[in-house]
Amino acid sequence: MYLKFEDAYKQYLIYIENRQKIQSKENLKEKFENKILPYFKNFNIYDISELDYMNFQNEIEKFNYSNNTKRNLHYLISGFFNYCVLYHHLKYNIAKKVGNIKMNNSKVKMKHWNLKDFKKFISNIDNIIYKVFFEFMYFTGCRPGEVMALKFSDLDNNKIISINKTISEHSIEGSRVIDTPKSLNSVREIKIDKKLYKHLLQLKSIYDKKYCVDNFDYFIFGGVNPLAPTTINRYKNKACNKANLKPIQLREFRRSHATLLYNLNIPMQFIKQRLGHSDINTTMKYYVDLENSKEKRVIKTLNLIRLLF
Repeated sequence: MYLKFEDAYKQYLIYIENRQKIQSKENLKEKFENKILPYFKNFNIYDISELDYMNFQNEIEKFNYSNNTKRNLHYLISGFFNYCVLYHHLKYNIAKKVGNIKMNNSKVKMKHWNLKDFKKFISNIDNIIYKVFFEFMYFTGCRPGEVMALKFSDLDNNKIISINKTISEHSIEGSRVIDTPKSLNSVREIKIDKKLYKHLLQLKSIYDKKYCVDNFDYFIFGGVNPLAPTTINRYKNKACNKANLKPIQLREFRRSHATLLYNLNIPMQFIKQRLGHSDINTTMKYYVDLENSKEKRVIKTLNLIRLLF
């Protein structure tokens, strides 16, 4: 039997066309065509052995990718081999049999800002649209794509905002694509505070005066068009330099919000729902700085005990 890996991949793209979200498909294509296909494209899929896959893993190790990138590559190629088992009578999933790519021992720790850090940062943003954008990110914990996709029709008079879509970070075929959120649990309603609500209405007033279009459903952050991630990051980095703060990534505003709520003794179950997670362990493991919070509580307790001596 013979089927060239590259030809099987082209058929796989047809298979996933209506089975994956747009951004997931773009991520798969980018990773496959830049990191997987160059190695395997001329292989006969029926001749690929465990040794071949281990050699591929060794090649991947040379690029010093992050653990997350290596996991993602293994997950993508394993999904491809599952497809080949189902539709091309491949005997078994070679990637699954060999196992994941070796992970680095060094753990990349996600960062977050406490309230003091955020106040220093936000005081150095001079554009009201970007100022409110970062304020929204910090005080809601939404994903960047969810925030950039928001329109005023998603906001009601009860200060509740509906998270029901996301927008691609990069342009796909010349435009940024609006799609459904990451998962079913990501579709949610979030209550926002009075001050943030007031600031959102101020943005609406700015757009009404600027564009003079009746009943237009503006993007909350950007107006007629959504804000661009590159410009958002430029404002962020400029403000960090002014405030003498170490920058955090946009997704780490989400972690900052979760840690803020945890330190205010908000129940973890509520934090999970607010972030749109299906599993509370995900919230605890990746989005709340439990270790730092516990350490502070330990020191505070020890300081109180030491007063007794």
